[in-house]
This record gives sequence, structure tokens and C-alpha cells, in this order.
Amino acid sequence: MKNLENLRDRIINRVKINLRDLPVDVDAYLRDLVSLEQLIKFYAFYGIWSNHSIHFHFSNSNLAGSYFMGRTKVDNSIIYKCDVRGDELKEKGSKLETEGITLKMEEDETIWIKDSILVKTLVHNFSHNPEKPELFLIKRTAAMPYANIHGSPVEGCLLEPFSTVDLTSLHNCRIGTYTYVQVGKLSHQEVESGKIWIKVKDAFDFNYTFPKDVLKKKYIAFQPGKGAMGMFMDFVEDRKIDFQKLYNVVHLDSPIPEIPPGASINRYSVWKGNNDIGRNVLVAQRAYLECSHLGDGANAQENCYIGYSHLEGFNVTAHGATIIHANLGKKVFVGFNCFLRGNDDRTITIGEQSIVMPHTIIDLTEPVVVPGNHLIWGYIRNQDDLKENSIPLDKLSRVKGQISIGGMTFNGDGNVLVEAFRHRIDHILEANGAYFDGEEEGKGHAQKGQDISFNIIQPYPRGHLKGLYPSIDIEP
Repeated sequence: MKNLENLRDRIINRVKINLRDLPVDVDAYLRDLVSLEQLIKFYAFYGIWSNHSIHFHFSNSNLAGSYFMGRTKVDNSIIYKCDVRGDELKEKGSKLETEGITLKMEEDETIWIKDSILVKTLVHNFSHNPEKPELFLIKRTAAMPYANIHGSPVEGCLLEPFSTVDLTSLHNCRIGTYTYVQVGKLSHQEVESGKIWIKVKDAFDFNYTFPKDVLKKKYIAFQPGKGAMGMFMDFVEDRKIDFQKLYNVVHLDSPIPEIPPGASINRYSVWKGNNDIGRNVLVAQRAYLECSHLGDGANAQENCYIGYSHLEGFNVTAHGATIIHANLGKKVFVGFNCFLRGNDDRTITIGEQSIVMPHTIIDLTEPVVVPGNHLIWGYIRNQDDLKENSIPLDKLSRVKGQISIGGMTFNGDGNVLVEAFRHRIDHILEANGAYFDGEEEGKGHAQKGQDISFNIIQPYPRGHLKGLYPSIDIEP
């Protein structure tokens, strides 16, 4: 196990070098983040689709619980309970439109994770860096529990718990706890905890920061030596045993008598109580469903928790989002790491085509009804809070300049933000196969995922290499 310890220390030192100009004690954050004994308990596994060419390269890495579905290289990295989903990799000969310039891919895009520690972190591909369109690079980066790296090459960064970097290239940055960043490019900056920041060049800038101490006192905080703590961590830890059962069984029966046409249920998803789903529904790995309904075309992405809720159809529930005791109309979008929690007598109702911004908390003290076609953000406990944390989409579309509502400030062209979200929601639904009509070319992840097979990789069981994986090359 000495070599595993050396690997961890080497990565920590590389991250320290990149972050040396920022006020962060990398040792305190990472040294005891996950014990070495915990890392050696798991087998890794990878998935194979007939729809994607295989090219995996692992070299002396701890890959506890990972799965890969595309062209991936991993050198000397610790990846703990991650998913690296290379199912939207750009292919050789395809074209990328960026800033009015058409770039033709000279080779297949590759995900390359090097000298990084990613703990329970979701990594999804499709780099938006026009300077390196064929390479999705994660280098000298540490990501803490339940962070999301989505289409964002990162180098020399620290991502704190439940943070998300989305369609953004980051270099030598620290992203705070429960912070969402989608700004295109960021370098040598520290973004405070609880900030939701979306910026598209000169088009618009959306800014919101949670009230001081709301997150730390109740929902999520990180303390070196003690790790992540708070309601968010308690919620997922309380359900951990349900996932452990899945990994201890080789073959599982379908959780429902008959899977509807075009739908896909990942074998590493949890189903409890009576659930039902419609056509073309996608239930991804590590999604958790309990006593809920997902209508036609809805999806539950990785690390989602949906309980005692009714989703009408064509709903997008992004990575890490939680929806409890809620009724959602058609085509409602719930963003990354949102936490929507009602209960038996305090239900959340959200009208059709509304957009719940990433990292929104709706934790009710009374029933709340959100009309259709609204944008929702921030911290909401009652109907009065909703007034200061929402805006009708048609009203936002007419904004040209600056508007402030509660703790949110928007500056720019509101119509650009609204149309960008609508376009992205449609892209997600199309890519996930929500609109599949039986034609071969219309297949999405839900249809293609029906054929995936999983393969187990085992680490060295003893000796100085204990916990490391043999160097492996897997190609077609």
C-alpha cells in the first residue's frame, strides 16, 4: 500500500504547486479526505456500448467504483466512486462551431485525467475549449464529494463539496462549497462559497450568493480533518446502504415488470417502493427513485434523488439534484445539485416549462406553488421567499440592462439567457432520447444504454502495490 500512499502524496504536492498563490491549505483539505483503507475496498468497473469506440488506458491508478464509456486515459490519478461518461465525445471529422469559426476535428476527442484526486465526482465530457477541441483535460486537480465537472477542462484547481463547474475552462482556481460557475473561462481566481454565477461574454451576467451562514449552519460545510458535513451529506449517507447492495450482486431482475418502449434503467440505480415510468425515460447510474412517477421522456441523471414526486414528462433532473414531495409540470428543468424538499403536508408544485437554476434550495415551511414559465433560484422556504427568488420568463426576456430581485443581480440581455436555457434543455432531451420515435438515427442515451455491459477491474490485493490497478490498455 506504500505505492498508493506515494501516489496520493504526489498528487497533493502537484495541486499545491498550482494553487500556491491562493489562500488554501491543500494538505489540510486533502490529506485525510479519504483514507487509504477506504480506497482499497472497492473494485472499479467500466461500461461498453456498441455505439462508442472503446479506448481506455489506465496506469497505476486507483479507480474505485468508476465507469467509463468512451475514449479515456487515466494516468497516476485517484478516482474514487466517479463516473467518466464519454458518450458525447466529438468524433474525428465532426465540426465544432465557436465564435463564428468552424473547427473540424482532426481526431477523436479524448478524456485525459492526470495527477488528480476526484472524490465522488461526476465527470462529463464535450470540452468547450476551442483551443484544444480534441482534448478534455483534467490535470493536477482535486475535487471533493459530489462536485460536478461538466464539459469543463480544469487544471490546477480545487473544487469544494457540491460545487459545479459547467462549460467553463478553469486554470489554477478554487471553487467554493456549493458554488456553481458557468463563465466560459476563469484563471487564478477564488470563487466564494454559495455563489451562482453564469456569464456569457457581453450578453449577460447572472449573480446570486446565498445569505451568509445559511449553507454552513444547516446544509453543507467543509472542515479540514473532519470533511464535508451538513444536511446534504446526511441525506446521501442515509441512503448509501441501498447502493452498496447493488454492487454486491452480479445479476439483478428488472425493478418493474415491464420496461416501457425506448426507456432505460441503469442496473446501478436504486428503486424503492412503487415507481412507474413512461416511454423514453432515462434513469442513470446512481439515480435513486422512491415511490415516484416519471412521465414520457423524463430523465433522472447521475446522483439524483427523486422521492414521493410526480414528474409530468420531458423533465430534466440534472446531476446531483434532489426532488422530494414535489409535483412538476411538463418540461420543468431542475439544475445541478438543487435540493427541493417538501413533505406530506408541504408539497412543492412547479408549473410547466419552468427553470430551476442550478444549486437552488427549496426547503419548505409551507406549501409553495410556482407558476409555469418561471425562472427560480436561491433559497426558498415559503411563498414570500418565492417572490424574491423568481421571475416570469417572458418578463426576463424583455430585460435589457440591469435588474435586481432579492439577492440576485442580472445585467444584460434577458432573452439571451432564456433562449440559451431553452436550447440546452432541448439538447439534453434530444441527446437522452426523450423524443425517440423508433427511427434508428433518433436514438439517444436511453435507447443506446439498453445494451451497455459492465466489466469489473480488480486492484492488487496485497504487497507494496496493494490498492493500485495494473496498467491496462483496452482498445477495440
